[in-house]
Amino acid sequence: MNRRAESPRLMSVAGRAELSEFYRDVLMRDVMPFWLRHGIDREHGGVLTCLDRDGSVIDDDKSIWFQGRAAWMFAVLAKDVRHWRTADPLGIGSPGEEELVAASKGCIEFLRRHGEGPGGKLWFTVTRDGKPLRNRRYVYSESFAAIGNAAYAAVTGDDRAAEDAIRYFETFLRHSFEPGWMPPKYETTRPMKGIGPLFITIATAQELRRLLGNPIVGGKSCSSRIDDAIEEIRRDFVNDELEAVLECVAPDGSVIDHHEGRTLNPGHALECGWFILHEGELRRDRLLVDLGVKIIDWMWRRGWDEQFGGLLYFTDLYGKPVQEYWHEMKFWWPHCEAILATLMAWEATGDARFARMHDEVHDWSFRHFADPVHGEWYGYLRRDGTPSSMAKGTLWKGPFHLPRMLWQCASRLRFGPASV
Repeated sequence: MNRRAESPRLMSVAGRAELSEFYRDVLMRDVMPFWLRHGIDREHGGVLTCLDRDGSVIDDDKSIWFQGRAAWMFAVLAKDVRHWRTADPLGIGSPGEEELVAASKGCIEFLRRHGEGPGGKLWFTVTRDGKPLRNRRYVYSESFAAIGNAAYAAVTGDDRAAEDAIRYFETFLRHSFEPGWMPPKYETTRPMKGIGPLFITIATAQELRRLLGNPIVGGKSCSSRIDDAIEEIRRDFVNDELEAVLECVAPDGSVIDHHEGRTLNPGHALECGWFILHEGELRRDRLLVDLGVKIIDWMWRRGWDEQFGGLLYFTDLYGKPVQEYWHEMKFWWPHCEAILATLMAWEATGDARFARMHDEVHDWSFRHFADPVHGEWYGYLRRDGTPSSMAKGTLWKGPFHLPRMLWQCASRLRFGPASV
């Protein structure tokens, strides 16, 4: 079907209703049942994410950051599932509130028993039964543990989880932004900073504020943390002259004309764009909405593959060759972020161009990533859209980006932006 020749789905009431039902059904009858059936470790607790196409376990080592991510996803859906069932019956086979809460609890309890290393920093990977394998210098495991605990606290009233959410966010902030806590990645010869910790700050603070009220974390409210992060991104990473969002810049925001400074990650930028756009929605702040829409518009153009379709993983700021050899692969998560980002950009503007972009990335993604036989999505495709790996999960891919997108899109289209 050539969607380019038709009116975009988002431009009609019937089209939006069709999309909402589609996203909800894929989420609750395909993706979440896949993970609840194959990923839950009923012997040691927590979630296993290294799964083959059919859900069989490839490797039973555990990603600690996925214990937090999965705990968040299970708990968020548990909080919403009653509302969804009242509005539209989901039918037999979709998970219920109790099953989702139990899955979240398993991840939280595994984190409590096995997640923390010396000094309170979380491990990156552990064995199936929780023995430490590896730590990493960065602290994204802590940010995901923060949102996982916050969601679990919101759905169960668990006071310890609420306290742990704030404690893990404080650890993330301290290691990310206070000198001396995180070992340097590079020598001081060419100082640089990255956008990643800033947009993860926005997302983490938004969730803690939504789930726990606007708590004070490290001496500042979550809203203040969001303000600071958005301002630094706007000032130093959003380059109006080049119409690009940079991944790494010099401390003053100037372009570093080397591979690290020129490499763009369209998926990261689209994710950052919808975080900022969402903040603008919540505050009814047109400037923030416009900033988010601009980022989405620019980075779609920087990342969309006009030859084969789909989003390239990396591109170069000046169109030069990219250093990373996987630059032209198509990963699952940037497409999830693009589906949601283009929907939100259309909601914010009513511009049919964003509706057409949404159709394009929706159709390409579900045509190439989705597995009609065993369910869920493949994670890694070649440039032409054929699978590079048949795995449904790895230490980096699990129940997060795809179900988060499906939940957000279904909720927005059914109940409006305020529902998320």
